[in-house]
Amino acid sequence: MSFRWQWCASLAAADFPVAAYEQLRQRCVDATPFNRLSWLQGAEQALDGRQHLQILLGWQDQQLLLCLPLIRGRERKAGLPLQVVRHLGHPLSDRLALLVADPAQSAMPEVLQEIRRQMPHDLLQFHELVNAASLLAPWRRASWYSEQSLSCRAPEHLIVDSDRGEASGTLRYELRRAKKRCGEIDARVVRMAPDADGIDSVLQRLSEVEQASWKGADGLGIFSGEQRQQWMQTALRGLAAEGCVRVVMLEHQGHCISYRLGLLERGRLYDYNIAFLAEHANLGSGRLLLDEWIRWGLDEGWQWVDASRVSLSRSSHQLHERMSGLVEHQRWSFYSWRPLGLLAGVAERLWQYLKPRLKAWRERRQAGTAQGAHR
Repeated sequence: MSFRWQWCASLAAADFPVAAYEQLRQRCVDATPFNRLSWLQGAEQALDGRQHLQILLGWQDQQLLLCLPLIRGRERKAGLPLQVVRHLGHPLSDRLALLVADPAQSAMPEVLQEIRRQMPHDLLQFHELVNAASLLAPWRRASWYSEQSLSCRAPEHLIVDSDRGEASGTLRYELRRAKKRCGEIDARVVRMAPDADGIDSVLQRLSEVEQASWKGADGLGIFSGEQRQQWMQTALRGLAAEGCVRVVMLEHQGHCISYRLGLLERGRLYDYNIAFLAEHANLGSGRLLLDEWIRWGLDEGWQWVDASRVSLSRSSHQLHERMSGLVEHQRWSFYSWRPLGLLAGVAERLWQYLKPRLKAWRERRQAGTAQGAHR
């Protein structure tokens, strides 16, 4: 099977095939909102001068069967100044599918050769990938060293008719208490599905809450900094025009005091971001708004509410309390045969060898310290 390879320098370039890209995205069953062109265009606009975008397109006749938007920049790893290639959207894309149609899977060795020729690198690393093992197996064999690691287990909830009733156990108590406390201050839950005309005012309200929350104080929010704000404005405006944006908000005296921002894709609501004002932390609004996602899904026929991405080791996402399953995200790293790639691969292999031993030594030390304190 013969493929024709094409490189584009921008998603906004005249030769980027927008319609063909959308057909390819629709064809890939694992595609997420973060594969949508609107999201990626926002990510491109937020790139700084040290990051360079190149988009690999794979054609068979007139049909687009592969699209990989890649960014290259210099990063330090193990003290080494590496040329690193990543998928466009890192680090704010919660979950990604590689847009490679089934007929193009056999061409993945050739794809890696194209990337190495056009974008020489020491490390090629993709985060938050789902169902990519078979696609990337040829890249593992063609790399000096490769690593596949689990980066996230995101809980998901299958929406079923029994969700119309009241939750059971501790969750029922927590929801009742949240509703009572919100009622005492006359705070109400609001659903919003903003379009392109209404999204800017909604994002302004959400940004104000996040900036006043711990996320804003620590500079970790999706609206933190000029680049992220530009990304969110462009991406969410485009996604709103496509009918993908959903917001559940807790209002008090006309002001937003807590919200959850979600992205709807193929009947799955990705719970992307949450923020609340610290002075209203005792309301328990997070569980209340998550319950509202589920009830909204019942009304509109969604199939899943998905945590989108959580911390691997310290996740406190409230969807764990009612999850139906878990979605695993993988991080894939491919170290090249270039000198710095070889050194970085050696350092990574050494670290993978030492990490469990260091962890065991720390645990023994902590246990010994605890025993001494009890004497």
